Amino acid sequence: MHTRHFSQLPKPYLAYPKIIQGLIMKKPKGEKVLPQVEYVVDSFQVDQKHLKSYNAVCGFKNNGYIPAIYLAVLSQSLQMHMMTAEAFPFPILGLVHIRNQLKQYRKVGANEQLTLSCKFGDLQPHDKGVQFDFITTVKVGDEVVVEALTTYLSRQKTNSKTAAKAAETKTPHYEVQAEWDVSENTGRRYAMSSGDFNLIHIHALTAKAFGFKQAIAHGMWSKARALASVTLPDAYAADVWFKLPMYLPSKVQFVTAQSGNDTEFLIRNTKSQKPHVSGSIQTL
Repeated sequence: MHTRHFSQLPKPYLAYPKIIQGLIMKKPKGEKVLPQVEYVVDSFQVDQKHLKSYNAVCGFKNNGYIPAIYLAVLSQSLQMHMMTAEAFPFPILGLVHIRNQLKQYRKVGANEQLTLSCKFGDLQPHDKGVQFDFITTVKVGDEVVVEALTTYLSRQKTNSKTAAKAAETKTPHYEVQAEWDVSENTGRRYAMSSGDFNLIHIHALTAKAFGFKQAIAHGMWSKARALASVTLPDAYAADVWFKLPMYLPSKVQFVTAQSGNDTEFLIRNTKSQKPHVSGSIQTL
């Protein structure tokens, strides 16, 4: 495992030229292997102005603490550079973010000194191709305070149904907590605070070039909006699956079902009732 150290978070936009280059240059055929590398930002504090901007677009309060999902979003800068600076075997444009798992072991103060690291997990078969994880760890000194797992799908031709199917469970009794009018400019506003300027999120015209009828909301915005809408315990795990695209603008419902100290939730289309995001929050 090779480790590359950074004195500060690399700028996400510096990776974009190589991402665009990937539209022209084809990845070599052969066995797909993920780079054995870890990127580490050794010591940094979050930018308070940037954090407030993120909180505003996602609905979090400025309460002196850092939302754990914000730290996972910061790690996306490392992820982009890992995919462009290393021998990454898949086209970046076209990757589908299918799942995000997050664990916060305690509240993290906005002024704490942090270490942020990210590495690849293993390749796994999927019935629509192959999937892989980015593993993010946030520390204060030697103490792990946040861990995140970001799962992407690279669509490939497959000969068999390889994905394990989840066991059927009883549908929770959801109750509507809120109805949101998600504005057309949500993707652009979130891109400014997250650094994720994927063209499918920015405008209907650029989204159509990738086969979408309209721009779609960032999955990580949807998860953040859900987490900002509940009272989170100091230590929790939040697991989200990204379902159908949320076209912008949209009218959606945020619904929850409580089981003891744990919460199941959905963000679903108000008219069709079809889910955009399904997730759970468990107290640790």
